[in-house]
Amino acid sequence: MNKLKKMSPARFLALGFACVILLGAIVLYLPYTHNEGVEVKFIDALFTATSAVCVTGLIAIDTADTFNIIGQAVVAILIQIGGLGVASVGVSFILLARKKVDFKDRILVKEALGLGSMKGIVKLVKAILMMTLCFEGAGAFLSFFVFVQDYPLLKAIWMSIFHSVASFNNSGFDIIGGYQNLIPYQSNILLNLTTSGLIIFGGLGFIVIKEVLYKKSFKKLSLHSKVVIIMSSLLMIIGTILIKFTEKISWLGAFFFSTSARTAGFSTYSVGNFTSAGLFVLIVLMFIGASPGSTGGGIKTTTFFAMLKGSLSISTNRKSTCFKRKLPNDLITKAFTVTFLAISLVCINTYLLIILEPQYSFIQLFFEVVSAFGTVGLSTGITPDLNPISVTIIILTMYVGRIGPLTIASIWSFKQISNIDYSEESINIG
Repeated sequence: MNKLKKMSPARFLALGFACVILLGAIVLYLPYTHNEGVEVKFIDALFTATSAVCVTGLIAIDTADTFNIIGQAVVAILIQIGGLGVASVGVSFILLARKKVDFKDRILVKEALGLGSMKGIVKLVKAILMMTLCFEGAGAFLSFFVFVQDYPLLKAIWMSIFHSVASFNNSGFDIIGGYQNLIPYQSNILLNLTTSGLIIFGGLGFIVIKEVLYKKSFKKLSLHSKVVIIMSSLLMIIGTILIKFTEKISWLGAFFFSTSARTAGFSTYSVGNFTSAGLFVLIVLMFIGASPGSTGGGIKTTTFFAMLKGSLSISTNRKSTCFKRKLPNDLITKAFTVTFLAISLVCINTYLLIILEPQYSFIQLFFEVVSAFGTVGLSTGITPDLNPISVTIIILTMYVGRIGPLTIASIWSFKQISNIDYSEESINIG
């Protein structure tokens, strides 16, 4: 117990996610969560639990064909925990029990949401719970009008709830069956727009949503919120245009993929039929991902923005500014560090998969790894056929993608044992 109290926030969060994943895997492995006559290997149960908690959506086994209502409910709960974050869920239970949130819990929430201070942490958690309930409730209500046309009343209600939870938490799980995802509804405007709306708001981040709702003016928003909104809008627009020009799909389909590829993972067309150019566009969108403090993954929109500004600053020998504000040098350094770690992870794991899965093309394996890292869930269809070692690599990739490469790296940071400083010497760059 004393070791837990002394544990750093990064290690505590990493351990928390790992424990939830393991517990979820054990429950999903039990026969009473399966459909009659279906057997599930533990590695597949672990893969499903990891994908759910890391709000990814990659599947080695079809959720609807494998799990009964109990198993599907477990998956939905794991998605909800993963989307809100272990720390936020823990604080929520403390608040429901009407107990006081201590200093350690506040630090964990601060680290989990990437906040600059602990001011108003408890109020923020309450707001997050309320926003989640409102968005998911509205999403379920709108989705019901679509599903009730094809399914019995009770099943349509459950499908609407599950779909709304998965959509807002940017997790591409579905319970339609047959590995179809949302392909049967590729022309349904209501479901496409409802799903896209939930994905967009879930990917903006709770802090941004709260600011937009309360301040109601773009000028009054913080620099963080302005950058998130602008970058998210630009990526959506550019992604839609590029996908439409590279693939023979509708504008609605292109918009949906541009939105979904930013960490949700729903698909209305078969990704396996995409051209290499289309897959490359999706890879870029998946790698950038959503925004900090959101239910999505990737290196984050703000990281990408800080890198662009930093690169422009270095090449033009000017300060990095935005909306009459100067970006700190430490921020730009952190952005480049996060991206470097992410690229390293993706390259190493892609290399391993190329060796382990020689029957697949480079673009297929690269796509799979980036999808796992960005906690997206899109796949060219090779996930169910990967061997156990490759599956384990994807599991670890999803885990690191959800926790964050910088957080994982900081777990093994050691205390400085020497105060010795060395003289400075330059090397040639470029």
